[in-house]
Amino acid sequence: MSIEQATKRPSGAKSKRNGLLRRFVRNREGSTSIEFAILALPFLVVIFASLETFAAFYGDQLLANATETMARKVRTGQITFGQKKDTDMDQAEFRQAFCDEISILMKCSATEAAQPSLFYLDVRAVPDLSQFPVAIPRKAGSTDLDTGDFKFAPGGPGSFNVVRAYYRWSVITDLVRPFVTNLRPAGASMPSDYLMVATATFRNESE
Repeated sequence: MSIEQATKRPSGAKSKRNGLLRRFVRNREGSTSIEFAILALPFLVVIFASLETFAAFYGDQLLANATETMARKVRTGQITFGQKKDTDMDQAEFRQAFCDEISILMKCSATEAAQPSLFYLDVRAVPDLSQFPVAIPRKAGSTDLDTGDFKFAPGGPGSFNVVRAYYRWSVITDLVRPFVTNLRPAGASMPSDYLMVATATFRNESE
């Protein structure tokens, strides 16, 4: 082997290595797939979180509209209680009529109507305007809803009444839960549900 050949061989090997390195750096095959995999998950989480937030606040508005509708029917005598009229409703019938107003988005099956776990109603007459309930009843030691004092005792013509509706909306997305939830069940360490609340106060029309 000549001196010239010996000195040229390392240079050729180095050039070959550099060529492989340049081809590796330039090769962008699959880069789009990798970039999509990196960005897809957070993008989908944001989209789903936005949809869930929209659904929750739409449900809130739906519950408020239903409460106003049912309260207006009671106030105007389209729904009556214990007056021996065709418009009379008992608690189960009133609850089912309310469920029909919100069933487009919220679960309100026959089982739910008979034994509430998500949807609660408090309908009662009050002696005067100063005694309308204003606070959301909470269980001691948690922010869970206390339904122990809920009633179905509406008044007749000329009486003051209040209709309060509550719906327990489950929040699925972890990204949204800390900002939306306001209901921590007893025994739970963190809030998990969004409590929707709607209230209507009114005086029934006289006969």
